[in-house]
Amino acid sequence: MTRLTRADLDALPAYVPGRNVADLARDLGIEEAIKLASNEVPYGPLPGVVEAVTEAARQMHRYPDMGVLALRDALAERFGVAAERVVTGCGSVALAEILVKATCLPGDEVLYSWRSFEAYPIIAAGAGATSVRVPSTPAHGHDLPAMAAAITDRTRLIFVCNPNNPTGTALHKPELDRFLAAVPSDVLVVLDEAYRELVTDPEVPDGLDTYGDRANVVVLRTMSKAWGLAGMRMGYLVAQPEVAAAIRKVLTPFSTSLVAQAAALAALRQEAEVVRRCALVTAERERVTEALRKLSFDVPDSQANFVWLPIGDRTASFASACETRGVIVRGFHPDGVRVTIGTPEENDAFLAAAEAALTV
Repeated sequence: MTRLTRADLDALPAYVPGRNVADLARDLGIEEAIKLASNEVPYGPLPGVVEAVTEAARQMHRYPDMGVLALRDALAERFGVAAERVVTGCGSVALAEILVKATCLPGDEVLYSWRSFEAYPIIAAGAGATSVRVPSTPAHGHDLPAMAAAITDRTRLIFVCNPNNPTGTALHKPELDRFLAAVPSDVLVVLDEAYRELVTDPEVPDGLDTYGDRANVVVLRTMSKAWGLAGMRMGYLVAQPEVAAAIRKVLTPFSTSLVAQAAALAALRQEAEVVRRCALVTAERERVTEALRKLSFDVPDSQANFVWLPIGDRTASFASACETRGVIVRGFHPDGVRVTIGTPEENDAFLAAAEAALTV
């Protein structure tokens, strides 16, 4: 049979979404399962967002503003940058994909820590680029000196996920300063800050405030987490004008939908509520971390809305044991398990499942 797709994609793992809660509840014969696998914030849409989406939906027969002008202006004002530096897209994952497309030709290299965001190798392969994975440190974070040493004349783009997904670890300013100073000026560094709003460690720099003026730095963020728009797919980046202009040339037209634009504009008016909700999440993060350590799990400090259990070969059995108790977590075999911080009640259910799983 004639092959119609690229042979190299056979070796590429597909992105694996978290298990469906309704399916698990039905399988277990329970009323409701708990999903702590996708890093969603559990408190529902922000005030005013549903109303804004409902109103926007009345115009769904029309194309959205392709320039996303109102939203770009709102984001630019919020961050004190020129609107021409802001690019929006269908979630930060889609923008990461566009960044590789805008910088890499087949055979060029995309460099990142591993384990880090599972979409990076998929994104690189999709553009025909070569992934360069630099092993994480024993503390489950980026090994920036090793990443700097791995740069070659074929390196075009570097992803630095801070805080890192799935481990939650975060880089401090001095080590990022040294790393960025070592990166050649013709290599683009993408600071992927999807969880920036959940950071409580003052030593973790805000990439936009600290490095946003560097010519070869792009700061990538999302409204899927703290801003509660995971189902709307709303991401944005801030880059220098010439980089942003190049990125727009390869964006999928109209990829920021009409309802996503309306939802994002409404959400941005609720910053105080976002801060309040993030405080609830981070307080629970500390409680869950402490409880897991008392159960003898080696949990690194997290600056995101999840915690990482580096349990190696026990990953699959632990995730399965949690599911038998109605709690879905995210296993990354053979490295560990990522657990999203939910409501206090959801977290208590997970902790009970985790304690029970120790006997499996």
